[in-house]
Amino acid sequence: MAASLLTAIGLPELITSTSKAYENLAIELAKSPEKLAALKRKLAENRLTTPLFNTQSFTRDIESAYAAIYERYQKGLSPAHTYLTQQNRSSF
Repeated sequence: MAASLLTAIGLPELITSTSKAYENLAIELAKSPEKLAALKRKLAENRLTTPLFNTQSFTRDIESAYAAIYERYQKGLSPAHTYLTQQNRSSF
């Protein structure tokens, strides 16, 4: 879930795949105030321009995803990846 949210807000550089990688990233950021400040600026900017914080759009997308998931269930299909981007609303 965190990787999905970080991707949606445009901060994939914060995604890690192991506990050790997460720890190393946290230490790196703690030791580099400039890098941390740059990430905070990027977050603040992306908050205004990415769909993640557009509540109306996000609500429509997640409702569409729930409908597609239920439709797969009704058809007896196995679960599949669900995407919440506007361009991939029907790619479930």
